[in-house]
Amino acid sequence: MKAAGKALKAGEIAEAAGLDKKEVDKVMKTLKAEGKIVSPKVCYWEPK
Repeated sequence: MKAAGKALKAGEIAEAAGLDKKEVDKVMKTLKAEGKIVSPKVCYWEPK
């Protein structure tokens, strides 16, 4: 996300990382709970 320089959707992160979107969704949920990422608009995420 930092390299992109903008907020990204989970699907964009999955594609860039070469991972399955379901796996990215799980990690995003954990990062959100830990306060490491924020959502500036619906369905988009960026580092806090």
